[in-house]
Amino acid sequence: MADMPSGESCTSPLELFNSIAAQGELVRSLKAGNAPKDEIDSAVKMLLSLKMSYKTAMGEDYKADCPPGNSTAGSKSDSDATKASEDFVDPWTVRTSSAKGIDYDKLIVQFGSSKIDKELINRIEKATGQRPHRFLRRGIFFSHRDMNQVLDAYENKKPFYLYTGRGPSSEAMHLGHLVPFIFTKWLQDVFDVPLVIQMSDDEKYLWKDLTLEQAYSYTLENAKDIIACGFDINKTFIFSDLEFMGQSPGFYKNVVKIQKHVTFNQVKGIFGFTDSDCIGKISFPAVQAAPSFSNSFPNIFRDRTDIQCLIPCAIDQDPYFRMTRDVAPRIGHPKPALLHSTFFPALQGAQTKMSASDPNSSIFLTDTAKQIKSKVNKHAFSGGRDTVEEHRQFGGNCEVDVSFMYLTFFLEDDDRLEQIRKDYTSGAMLTGELKKTLIDVLQPLVAEHQARRKAVTEEVVKEFMTPRQLSFHFQCFCFDT
Repeated sequence: MADMPSGESCTSPLELFNSIAAQGELVRSLKAGNAPKDEIDSAVKMLLSLKMSYKTAMGEDYKADCPPGNSTAGSKSDSDATKASEDFVDPWTVRTSSAKGIDYDKLIVQFGSSKIDKELINRIEKATGQRPHRFLRRGIFFSHRDMNQVLDAYENKKPFYLYTGRGPSSEAMHLGHLVPFIFTKWLQDVFDVPLVIQMSDDEKYLWKDLTLEQAYSYTLENAKDIIACGFDINKTFIFSDLEFMGQSPGFYKNVVKIQKHVTFNQVKGIFGFTDSDCIGKISFPAVQAAPSFSNSFPNIFRDRTDIQCLIPCAIDQDPYFRMTRDVAPRIGHPKPALLHSTFFPALQGAQTKMSASDPNSSIFLTDTAKQIKSKVNKHAFSGGRDTVEEHRQFGGNCEVDVSFMYLTFFLEDDDRLEQIRKDYTSGAMLTGELKKTLIDVLQPLVAEHQARRKAVTEEVVKEFMTPRQLSFHFQCFCFDT
């Protein structure tokens, strides 16, 4: 999977135009193939949403025979068009000009997903008998597709499994990379289900200036950090695309089936590929889609094709799985369900980009206590006032303050977090005090992770990455005939 970015760059009217064309082709093919009504309705809903975005950006309706060019089409000003495209999200780029970060309510509408509301959180709590994770309580996981369907299955003692991943582009991971794994571990624990973790080293070889050997070595190093999150070895299979594809005919067969049912025009529209992109990039989405189908893992599920998959991921990965959900019914599989997270902000602010080449853009899992303290104090964007006097009088802004944002991710105590919010907003707490609070939370968190990682030997990594049968609560149901 691609990394969790907090990036920049932007979309263009032409890319949006191509997305509409590809979605229109999908709608036509679904109707021609007499696809299920709910599948057609979902595709039409996405098409209408894209056309609405196009009209907002260009000031005129989409016309199939009129692609945007250098002409000054549209009645709105250039500044209006720029404003409409301020937030942009795809699997490689996340861009916003707002210090508050992406407008996630708008993103839900744009992507056609559903908001995780209080009713759904209560249902998860009732089904599991466990207090909802802080990421749910605080809206860090904020959007979903078909989570109610997963809960229906669970309540009826039918199996499902978890799938998430990591694109290993560097040896060191940062705190943002931990977010989906922290939540996935909680899901594994409370539902007692198997988990597959894809290390998309093939993707990183295709997109980055890496050798195959470097990409695979990053997989092994990143796997240690993932294992250090505490996953149950009896319920977890971690696999490298470079290694596993050649070992599992079931996995590769699903890749080929997906490739056959998605056109080049569709992937250009979904992912923005151009004629100059290598064919490996164009075919990769099928590789990321394949783990969504249970018979890709015969050691775990044998030849069962009907076990639903639940994918916790950052919402920038959703285009991959919209494609997957479109294909699934046509090749005899249930659509994967998804839980989407918000993005983890860079230290310099939610509108800037975290980068492995800039060690000051985030807290890395290799940082010492001294480095953490220095980074937070020097680089964490503040929502405080220019002077102590002004801050005491007017208070700070928690909506843009990175230290407070980080605390919403990693401070477990809800009451304490709310008190910090009140104190900082009123001016009773100064920026320096807020940063010290964050440092006191992060230093032991990273130190404990480093200690757990140190205990992960190469033999342990090999065991996690060996195809094998897993043990889990609904195992007997998976092997029914």
